[in-house]
Amino acid sequence: MRDSSFFTKVVHHKADQTAAVHSKATPIYQTSAFTFKDLDDLEKYYEGETSYLYSRERNPNPEELAEGVAALEEGSAGVAAASGMAAIFAGILSVVKPGDHIVAAEDVYGGTHNLLSHELPSLGIEVTLTSFRDQESIKGEIRPNTKLLYSESVTNPFLRVEDMTVLQEIAEKNDLKIMIDNTFATPYLLRPLKQGADLVVHSATKYLGGHSDATAGVLTGERELVEKARQKIVSLGSNLSPFEAWLTYRGTKTLGIRMEKQSRNAQALADAMQRNADVEKVYYPENVSAEGNGAIVTIALNKSIEMNTFYRTLGWIKIVPSLAGVETTVSVPSRTSHRALSAKDKERFGIDDHVVRVSVGIESSDDISAQLEQAIEASK
Repeated sequence: MRDSSFFTKVVHHKADQTAAVHSKATPIYQTSAFTFKDLDDLEKYYEGETSYLYSRERNPNPEELAEGVAALEEGSAGVAAASGMAAIFAGILSVVKPGDHIVAAEDVYGGTHNLLSHELPSLGIEVTLTSFRDQESIKGEIRPNTKLLYSESVTNPFLRVEDMTVLQEIAEKNDLKIMIDNTFATPYLLRPLKQGADLVVHSATKYLGGHSDATAGVLTGERELVEKARQKIVSLGSNLSPFEAWLTYRGTKTLGIRMEKQSRNAQALADAMQRNADVEKVYYPENVSAEGNGAIVTIALNKSIEMNTFYRTLGWIKIVPSLAGVETTVSVPSRTSHRALSAKDKERFGIDDHVVRVSVGIESSDDISAQLEQAIEASK
């Protein structure tokens, strides 16, 4: 019979942790909790002398990601969350409470639109969605209880570039906070905190991670607001797992070279689509930054194009309900990201099945254009 001590050894054996280890990559702290030597050691956590107790509250991997993104955005603090939507929700709750009012751009991501128009009002938070193309429209919606202006640096899916000068002027005059989703631009192209934003949020699932293998969100900005958001994330249990954080942080290391290549490819694709007679309209911004105009191109195909045939003949370009991987992909906003919008809103914004959002990857730019053009040709 096996010695009963085996069952103790198999549980408690571990490598010597006193040896000096100098790992080039940060280890994955895949643990739900941290250990303490004695009661005095435990009390040090509550006295602020040690950092980690329970991974829902803090863990080295999510903290490394949050601090890294805060550094890129030039924010004073950052916090990671389980998804971009979790980070958006926590950021908003760091500013507003029931009875307060938000003015938000109407042309934001569909998931955010749903949060603003349905979920927040159910919590007693008033929200007005309006056009941010016209500053008078924004000003006309300001109320005595308005606390926050919310928008995206580059909107989804039609790629309007937000005028931060206008938002900053309105915010200063009315003592408002500004929160900006910088997912599409990334800090490689734009840093909204330097343009007057108080909070900047990312779906780190997208360009920060960059490889479509992790789901994460990051909020950065004013330390006081970020710490309030951190408490919301802890209380709501929307913390990011160590492994997802580790993957996402690893992805940020190549953000610059990916965005540089993908932005160049996107510009080439936009130019090619402009020359294609079967493309009714090309949405691609200009003068976003000196580093480029982003890696998303949205096209509206002529109504004569048979859309199912178009998608079936795209070859290695796949339909994906997301964006920002190293591979070129396409999305159907009317059926994915903006599916929850009412038929009236879809019609008003011009979102129908002929609108295609192209997330441009790092392949050869000629190959990307050729693949889309052959699919268009096959769909006539």
